[in-house]
Amino acid sequence: MKIGISTASFFPREECENAIEKIKELGADCAEVFLGTFYEYRPEFAKAHAERFGGIEISAVHVLSNNFEPQLFASSRRVRGDGFYWLDQVMRSAQLLGAKKYTFHGYISHFAGKNIDEAAGYLRGVCEFCARYGVDVCLENVSWCAYCRPGLFRAFKERCPQLAAALDLKQARRSGYPLNMYIEDMRGAISHVHLSDVDGKGRMCLPGRGIYDFEEIFRRLKGSGFDGPAVIEVYGGDYGDYSELKASVEYLKEIDYKLK
Repeated sequence: MKIGISTASFFPREECENAIEKIKELGADCAEVFLGTFYEYRPEFAKAHAERFGGIEISAVHVLSNNFEPQLFASSRRVRGDGFYWLDQVMRSAQLLGAKKYTFHGYISHFAGKNIDEAAGYLRGVCEFCARYGVDVCLENVSWCAYCRPGLFRAFKERCPQLAAALDLKQARRSGYPLNMYIEDMRGAISHVHLSDVDGKGRMCLPGRGIYDFEEIFRRLKGSGFDGPAVIEVYGGDYGDYSELKASVEYLKEIDYKLK
């Protein structure tokens, strides 16, 4: 695996372009770039900070999903058009950053009002659009979005063969379903992983600071066919200073090395 960090782990401590500099210093193999604002979606942002984003593999781009992703599933052509305008901006930025994956939430589950066939039709359109830029769509398990429970990824994949998967440990926990059910549902299609831990009081923390058995998790991931980028995605209030992030990267690398 390649052990990395998402720029989301620095929010709101650092702006995205500054977070990349920190990730390089912390010894990560790769980085996920979380573009959190319409300003950051524009390719001009990636161009303006090209030098900062260089020197490390950008494993994926991610966006603030409720900004435009739900609109990509709207029945109104005009509403979808707005969504695809911003998707085009993000894909152009992904190309400039060298990212080949797009971590995707999709629609918000409780107001979707769509059956699986209808939703998959819109999802195919998103995958085909992103493929023009050389980017794979990785549908992430998110407790309040399209992939909110095990079984849904397999149903989408049957209707949208080009779809890849992004596994998020904290979202699996929040959904109330066992992590292993998600790993099995995504078997053979996991392309990106978000790593976090949880302490004895149920609070999110850095991998290695909580109760998760990452050796077992990595073993199961490898057994499912995954050997790609696994990035730490926590939030700025989930740890102390940046040395703790560095220690977490080293902890995960040691486990990965042990299982080779």
